[in-house]
Amino acid sequence: MTLDEKIGQMNLPVGADIVTGDIMNSDIGADIAAGRVGGVFNMKGCGKIREYQRIAVENSRLGIPLIFGMDVVHGYETVFPIPLALSCSWDMDAIEESARIAASEASAAGICWTFSPMVDISREPRWGRVAEGAGEDPRLGAEIARAMVRGYQGRNMEADDEIMACVKHFALYGAPEGGRDYNTVDMSRQRMFNEYFEPYKAAAEEGAGSFMTSFNVVDGIPASGNRWLFTDVLRDLWGFDGFVVTDYAAINEMMVHGLGGPDDVSKMAVDAGVDMDMAGGSYLATLKNLVASGKVSEEQIDTAVRRILEAKYRLGLFDNPYKYINPEREATQIYTQANREAARRIAAETFVLLKNNGNLLPLSADGKIALIGPLADAATHMQGMWSVAAVPGRNRSLRTAFAEAMADSSRLFYAKGANLYGDAEMEAGASMANCIRDPRPAGELVAEALAVAEKADVIVAALGEGAESSGESASRAFLQLPGNQMELLKALVATGKPVVLLNFSGRPTVMTYEAENVPAVMNVWYAGSEGADAIADVVFGKVSPSGKLTASMPRSVGQIPLYYNHLNTGRPRSDGPAVFEKYRSNYLDSPVTPLFPFGYGLSYTTFAYGPMKLSSAAMAPDGSVVVSVPVANNGSRAAAEVVQLYVRDLVASMSRPVKELKHFERVELQPGETKTVSFTITPADLSFYNSNLEFVLEPGEFDIMVGPSSAEVQTARLTVR
Repeated sequence: MTLDEKIGQMNLPVGADIVTGDIMNSDIGADIAAGRVGGVFNMKGCGKIREYQRIAVENSRLGIPLIFGMDVVHGYETVFPIPLALSCSWDMDAIEESARIAASEASAAGICWTFSPMVDISREPRWGRVAEGAGEDPRLGAEIARAMVRGYQGRNMEADDEIMACVKHFALYGAPEGGRDYNTVDMSRQRMFNEYFEPYKAAAEEGAGSFMTSFNVVDGIPASGNRWLFTDVLRDLWGFDGFVVTDYAAINEMMVHGLGGPDDVSKMAVDAGVDMDMAGGSYLATLKNLVASGKVSEEQIDTAVRRILEAKYRLGLFDNPYKYINPEREATQIYTQANREAARRIAAETFVLLKNNGNLLPLSADGKIALIGPLADAATHMQGMWSVAAVPGRNRSLRTAFAEAMADSSRLFYAKGANLYGDAEMEAGASMANCIRDPRPAGELVAEALAVAEKADVIVAALGEGAESSGESASRAFLQLPGNQMELLKALVATGKPVVLLNFSGRPTVMTYEAENVPAVMNVWYAGSEGADAIADVVFGKVSPSGKLTASMPRSVGQIPLYYNHLNTGRPRSDGPAVFEKYRSNYLDSPVTPLFPFGYGLSYTTFAYGPMKLSSAAMAPDGSVVVSVPVANNGSRAAAEVVQLYVRDLVASMSRPVKELKHFERVELQPGETKTVSFTITPADLSFYNSNLEFVLEPGEFDIMVGPSSAEVQTARLTVR
């Protein structure tokens, strides 16, 4: 390969939306023929992708195939719940299945590389991209990372429906100051290893084929130029042998961070171990001159190119460049009935029932229901953010799903009641899904809703964020319902009729008024293309809710960051009534506890936990202990419970969290059934990274905690000798 051809493999441009026959004559077609392109991303459709690939293998000198990537974040055309919602299922089999179906559909349309999973841990609900991750806990995030990689890559990408995962964003992208996207991140390395790195490490161990850089700085150095991250940690410490791609034009952005000019930042990226430049053109513009001047060695270029070519070999593209381009599969294996049924079933597992006074839910399908709110008849919002391959207008609205689920649809009454936002410009900026705005005054919309409510026995309020109010570049400073929606909700509550709130969101939101005043509250997130029907399944009792929160719900923005696995202070607030205590770590004007804690979620049945047992009260440093607890379904409905095990290291060489999730199991129970759930505690569960970043198990006493949430546990003592 010539140096130009090598550098071309390191270039990943955005696919141009060009009529197939014109691709060869386009700038990108010419670049492909000249060997200046290693892959293309965000193209859709076998026809266009085939033509791009044909130019690469037939018109370029070496015929090296392209790799085709896409942001298949939570499904292709069959859209699954947003990742934060998926995490609330705590169901690793379902999460893996969602990735498997996404890979099958994307690969049928020519895509062989997905920019997923996003495994960034975040305790920052103001950050919009919390919607793309698994919440605040590193152990749960690690298990989900493994499941997603397995789902996408299958049997080492041997089959034509198995694609390459790209783990993002390395590293620490989920901890931006102020919750503002792309903003500064600053933390100790000890905190990185103990609280943020575990999901990245798990994905690397699971064999993920690629990693993506993050936009933020790490130790003051932008991630895309940070050699410690990509060489010392990812490759040398964790043994990752795939390739690294930047996020969108991230090398160029290092200049804005103040790291120098084009040559300087390209050299930093190559030195760091970054192999491919996404969309920035930095490597194309600078690397040849950097090699000529001796600032970058050709051996460094060879190493990067070898990693990219090895990925293409793993995908089977050298054996068959058209392996993933199959019009027959594209026509028959996308958005199938089976895939849609799976998406509906999985979506129903993600809803978190937060409150259900008087067992208001489930509702009777025979009753008279007023369905009210800006998200009640907004089909385009149901799938949520980052649904780039979804077909607009295909999925159903909540109104349509309810009408079908009810015994007599004439007993369903609808009113919009409010726009998403009172301000039209705000709605336009936060609603790319383009919910149709009602031009009438807010008071008129509320009055119409109240008139509709009068006809009904119960009110279902479909309120919350728009689909694009979370996700990339969607940070929020205030997390409660928009003012006009809150006015609507208060008016509905004031009718005295029972109100069920379906809260649509892509993040933890502030629901203090709702928790105090609304009889039933269920977080339905954004549940994907089949989400409306899945919501109807749960609301009408066809399925019992089983989701558990994976991110703490704050009482106010002033509590953020708020997470269960925090360190203690020297003056912790005592247990007891939520009143202010002088000279303690608390607030004058608010409890310190979350409104709804990590791991919390109700069901339509009740579960009873028997006494937990340890197989031994003592454990050798190389031994193990089995923890068991009986769990009974005492209600009249079949349901699933997520049993959670936490540990606390009581005395250590450095301060340790008040509790940490180490194991969990989702267990299905029939009415009256009892199952004993067992977990094996190993030395790794009790180890941590000390101040020297050594992973150690220190002898001493540990509290072992089991329960239905982080805030409701029974405890036993374990001694490691």
